[in-house]
Amino acid sequence: MNDYILSVLLGIIEGLTEFLPVSSTAHLRIAEALLNVSMVSGYWKMYTIVIQLGAILCLPVYFRARLGELFSTFPRGKRGDRTLLTHPLSLTIVAFVVTAIPSFLLVKVIGKHLENFYIMGSSLLIGGIVMWLVDAMNADSERVGRQASGSRIHTWDVEDMSLGQALWIGACQILSAVFPGTSRSMSTIAAGQLAGMSRASALEFSFFLSIPTMVVATCYDLLKSIMGKNENPIGVSQIDTHGWVVLTIGFVVSFIVAYGAVAWFIAWVRRRGFAPFAVYRIIVGGAVLVWASRLPG
Repeated sequence: MNDYILSVLLGIIEGLTEFLPVSSTAHLRIAEALLNVSMVSGYWKMYTIVIQLGAILCLPVYFRARLGELFSTFPRGKRGDRTLLTHPLSLTIVAFVVTAIPSFLLVKVIGKHLENFYIMGSSLLIGGIVMWLVDAMNADSERVGRQASGSRIHTWDVEDMSLGQALWIGACQILSAVFPGTSRSMSTIAAGQLAGMSRASALEFSFFLSIPTMVVATCYDLLKSIMGKNENPIGVSQIDTHGWVVLTIGFVVSFIVAYGAVAWFIAWVRRRGFAPFAVYRIIVGGAVLVWASRLPG
């Protein structure tokens, strides 16, 4: 397949799946297998990092006004009832640290799982069931709204989050690092809902948490690749003009598609919830497991 067309296709897949709760890692691996292309070389490993960075950078652009509000109200919050430890920005960093340290220590375990279709399929399937059940548990409370008595939901805005909720969400995010196919978005959203957060607040915090989590992880992988510390490393000086064009196409396409996906996802969730994504995960996860069972070896 032509490298430019391949770059567009992979950029679209990355942009669509990075922030939806369906696992971009699994979808890129599935696409690689279905398109019968090999992405094990140092250049294509770097390419996957670059297109992920393109998707990530859409978040500070999309949420620029909201992030500006959070920074301007730090540390007291817009209502003046937050502290240095309970402001949304602080809680984001707390959740990030809870995820980052164990994930870094488990980096060798994570690497062994990245290519395993059985793990991806199982993670997609189990994650879909969990997401469906959790969203169903909160559905009645979401319909009634803030005024409902005895509601499972007690956190309707990110500004009302507690330190315990941030710690719990950060801990659950580790699952997405260890088991590809789990989806960082799914694990943090479902964790937030289990901890009594509304769909909107859990989704918003998931987006905020993804910024430091993904920027640090992606830049770390990119640095290792450039410095020759990855398997099949590649230096910047080794990339020719054709290679830079392919990287640029993937980066730009991923950014644009991810921006549109984020805008659509937020609007959808506020009206209809996560059930369709859970069903999609279950179907794809089951299909991947059947497919994996038929692969040679």
